[in-house]
Amino acid sequence: MSGTRGPQEHPNGAGAPAASEAGAGLTAGGGTPGGPAQPARHRKLLYATLPGSWGAVVLGCLSFTPSLLPRGGLLQGMICGITAAIGYGLGVLAACVWRAFADREPRPARRWSWPAFFIGAPILFGVFFGFGQYWQYEIRRLMGVTDYSVPLAVASPFIAVLVFCLLLLTGRGVRGIYRRLSDLLKRWVGARAARAVGWILVTGLAYLIVTSLLLDGCVALANQAFSVRNTTTQEGVHQPTTSLRSGGPGSLVPWGSLGLQGRGFTGTGPSPSDITGFTHRPAAEPIRAYAGLASSGSTESRASLAVADLKRAGGFQRKNLLVVTTTGSGWVDPAAVDSFEYLAGGDSATVAIQYSYLPSWISYLVDQSKARAAGRDLFDAVYDAWLQLPQSRRPRLFVAGESLGSFGSEAAFSGEADLRIRTAGTLFAGPPNFNTLFRQFSDQRDPGSPEIQPVYRDGRTVRFTTNPATGIPPADRPWDGTRVLYLMHPSDPIVWWSPRLIFNAPDWLTEQHGKDVLKGMLWLPFVTFWQVTADLPFSTGVPDGHGHKYTTEYVDAWNAVMRPAHVTAQDLAHLKEVIAAEG
Repeated sequence: MSGTRGPQEHPNGAGAPAASEAGAGLTAGGGTPGGPAQPARHRKLLYATLPGSWGAVVLGCLSFTPSLLPRGGLLQGMICGITAAIGYGLGVLAACVWRAFADREPRPARRWSWPAFFIGAPILFGVFFGFGQYWQYEIRRLMGVTDYSVPLAVASPFIAVLVFCLLLLTGRGVRGIYRRLSDLLKRWVGARAARAVGWILVTGLAYLIVTSLLLDGCVALANQAFSVRNTTTQEGVHQPTTSLRSGGPGSLVPWGSLGLQGRGFTGTGPSPSDITGFTHRPAAEPIRAYAGLASSGSTESRASLAVADLKRAGGFQRKNLLVVTTTGSGWVDPAAVDSFEYLAGGDSATVAIQYSYLPSWISYLVDQSKARAAGRDLFDAVYDAWLQLPQSRRPRLFVAGESLGSFGSEAAFSGEADLRIRTAGTLFAGPPNFNTLFRQFSDQRDPGSPEIQPVYRDGRTVRFTTNPATGIPPADRPWDGTRVLYLMHPSDPIVWWSPRLIFNAPDWLTEQHGKDVLKGMLWLPFVTFWQVTADLPFSTGVPDGHGHKYTTEYVDAWNAVMRPAHVTAQDLAHLKEVIAAEG
């Protein structure tokens, strides 16, 4: 974080920092130029450069600019500390580049530079801190969020300083290791070669520690912890007494092998009487088939087992068949499936499989290949069985996925034509920005349509909506045959997060903002990326209709995709109340 070591120490020999961090206008430990020299062993950790300090303050202030979601003081402090550390490194790097173009060595700061910093920095930080509190208030108002902790908000600058210092010391520790290696290598090779080899060794060591020890170790611990949780059962969930559910009487999948989320999926859901209360007509009991990680050893075998249990229960004799790719832990959003079953009048079957123990936000980072395999293998197994049926007896085949589940579901298809030919309808909610088809449809959208609600090829098959109750553009164009619908909130960080945010301004921030995104949000290099990254773990901690929380929107979305007969606007309003109450 503190930049690279320069070619020599300060010429006064008083133990000043390396040239790359000495910058134009440097004093050790924040002191003034010309002051008494202090022992080098103290300066190695305590000194600060003027360019780096200004960089830290400027980026730290910019971290208070609004992001997609409201955040508390603890999170704001962490983001401020991270961005300040990045700013410090950028300030040091900028000073180093400037000296290279000016062809001069580092020199002490002018006498007025540090006093100006100690006066200007607190004022600048205080102004941005005040604006930050106002922006957070506006975001909470947009989303109807009432939780707010004044003590944590006041503590956020102190948290930021702590995080900044830890990151800065970590960077300097890495640089210290490099210096020792470089000095050691100089005994056998030239100085330039020693420096180059030293950086290669330190970079490789840091990479191995982060990936092999920290990342892999943390993932392994999380996997072990969540595998234990997978053996539990949610309160209120009971083993099915019907043969129409996996884990019930006659099922090919044992109840104990379904996992936590699988038991929640097959052990709950609307009953025939619940559905009759909505449709006012006799309703069948929906079929639900599922295979957990403990049900079979591979993704392909779990898909085959789930489809076999679906056949056993009579799922292919139902009018509507839904293939769902789960999120990381095997979770199926109850709102999505319940809405589908209500609108199908109970004449439906749903099948899903588990591919990971990890929750979605961790699987989002480490289990993408597993999600892709699960979506492809499950749909292929269902589709193969579906093709064997006489054409007149085939159910309408639908596909759904939320978040990482949409990424997995997309893997089964090559594009718009494939979705139109092999499905009767598709609903994807909160698609991650790296989804292949989602990016293809969005990037190739019709001219003039915004990224938050693109129009692809006049909406003939694929459409996007931020709120299906208020419209699915283009309203004036036909939407015949198979309907593919992407449901995404303007404030959903899962949809908009991308490494490209580091250096590139996205269209969704340069165009007119979405209804629940603060108009004052703007793109800033590095800063916006870290802010949206910080929004990811808390994307569902907001009211329904915002962030990554999709609940009652499924009612209007499935109504648009399925086009059920005899469903009125009053029926949809009533069903939304039912889904909201169940959520």
